[in-house]
Amino acid sequence: MIEEKKLDDLSTLEILKRINDEDKKIAYLVEIQLEKISKAVDLIVESFEMGGRLIYVGSGTSGKLAVIDASECPPTFGVEDSMVQGIISGGNEALGGWLEHTEDDEGLALNDLKAINLTKNDILVGISASGNTPYVKKAVCYGKELQCKTIGVMCSNKGSLKDICDLTISVDVGQEIILGSTRMKAGTAQKMVLNMLSTTSMIKLGKTYLNLMVNVKPINKKLQNRVKEIVSLATAADLNTIEATLNKCSFDPKVAIVVIETGMPIEEAELMLQRYNGKIAKVLQNYKK
Repeated sequence: MIEEKKLDDLSTLEILKRINDEDKKIAYLVEIQLEKISKAVDLIVESFEMGGRLIYVGSGTSGKLAVIDASECPPTFGVEDSMVQGIISGGNEALGGWLEHTEDDEGLALNDLKAINLTKNDILVGISASGNTPYVKKAVCYGKELQCKTIGVMCSNKGSLKDICDLTISVDVGQEIILGSTRMKAGTAQKMVLNMLSTTSMIKLGKTYLNLMVNVKPINKKLQNRVKEIVSLATAADLNTIEATLNKCSFDPKVAIVVIETGMPIEEAELMLQRYNGKIAKVLQNYKK
């Protein structure tokens, strides 16, 4: 049904208020799905611990969001580029263009997953606002053939992804302010869910300590300064101690924090971190003076 007052009859501020009113609903709708998101995170962590990868697949806006979330994991959490991957139908050209026809290409889905050598240890997350995108559904079916765990992220309870995925997160956002423009509420909901999946998984893997990015790689001066700040916040040590310790451990923030907090030699700190899978909190809990 057409709105009582058409969008193009509204003032600029009225349009913005209408959009904002719709956006306000998204966090609550995501909250309803938190238990399923939690189960999805546990599946992802289990896959990582088996040496698997997190693979997102999507078309159009969903695919672009997949690539964005995956590409932010290495600089934020210091993981390998291959650990979290986002695949968009149409590839790199689709990121800056409009290749919506590729969402119907089931053969392309198979080729894209075969190209990355998908295995049963990987976990596959299919992202589709409608839950019916052929490219995404075929990708999920192929993943299931390989015995991958599969997760669906969709924005309509009517989507058929729920019938084929091991677990489905459905944030039913309702009608968009511009009918069919799923880059809006659906895109916002998907971005929030993907943020939760990747961020919480990395926290569970020990890629953070407290609320700090302790796995960041100091590849330039800006990041070296960030590492100093991280170690300072974690230990409250003076700058001279921090700099001296970081210089001795190749600017590894995890090692520096353990050394400063415990006084143990660098080599012992490295061994302890290996023993406890890089989790600083576990090292400190189990350290005996």
